[in-house]
Amino acid sequence: MNTDLKKFANQIRIEILKSLSHLGFGHFGGSLSIVEILAVLYGDVMKIDPKNPLWEERDYFVLSKGHAGPALYATLALKGYFPVEQLLTLNKNGTKLPSHPDRINTIGVDATTGSLGQGISIATGIALSHSLRNMPNKTFCIVGDGELNEGQCWEAFQFIAHHNLKNLCVIVDYNKQQLDGNLTDIINPFNLENKFSSFGFKVELIKGDDIDKLHQALSHSTEGDKPLVVILDSIKGQGVPYLESLPNCHHLRLTDDIRHKIDAEIQALEVKNASL
Repeated sequence: MNTDLKKFANQIRIEILKSLSHLGFGHFGGSLSIVEILAVLYGDVMKIDPKNPLWEERDYFVLSKGHAGPALYATLALKGYFPVEQLLTLNKNGTKLPSHPDRINTIGVDATTGSLGQGISIATGIALSHSLRNMPNKTFCIVGDGELNEGQCWEAFQFIAHHNLKNLCVIVDYNKQQLDGNLTDIINPFNLENKFSSFGFKVELIKGDDIDKLHQALSHSTEGDKPLVVILDSIKGQGVPYLESLPNCHHLRLTDDIRHKIDAEIQALEVKNASL
């Protein structure tokens, strides 16, 4: 199964690169750093039905760091929510795939996000609603590490822990950079494990590309006596060596040179997937 998830992750990464390269600009770094977690969630862990995206018993996913929308779109397309060819309309006039997720526009998107700090509150409300009605749905929410500068996030975390919403799994994309630079240069996050533990969560720190450990943790996210936070020890541009090597690839506008290098990375990923 994990070979299938690795191939799925590679294909998500390929489609992200293709869609952003076609557009000519966009949020490369933070889209690529969540590829493996999306592959695990949509590839096996989450209870979903692409043919019935509004199925009442489905698990919900909220991408609070909405600028990583290209990663979610690639995942949804590969799962069959809409044609893969539609990914090339990303952020174009009249598109169903705006730069940030919009649940009205895009099939399979459970929450409109983009204003940082708000998505985790939406996810909290979704999870509380299911808990109050004794429904089996789980909710998974990815927040960015830079997004944690928003106080609203910590208000939501207090609420989650207070109400012991074990049906909600919080995932922090700890890629250590945000729009303007390194986290430690802007607002030092200090020890995230200790902070979340003190807020009343069970905490697991996992390498962002470790599919086996991510699968194990997320498959048992509701077990135990506390809500779970998974901290992804990830990097911007994850899985694409050229982008990983850049000082900051949060958002890029492509020159001809960058485009050629990304094309080479796509080809390398396609060869890698064929060998799995």
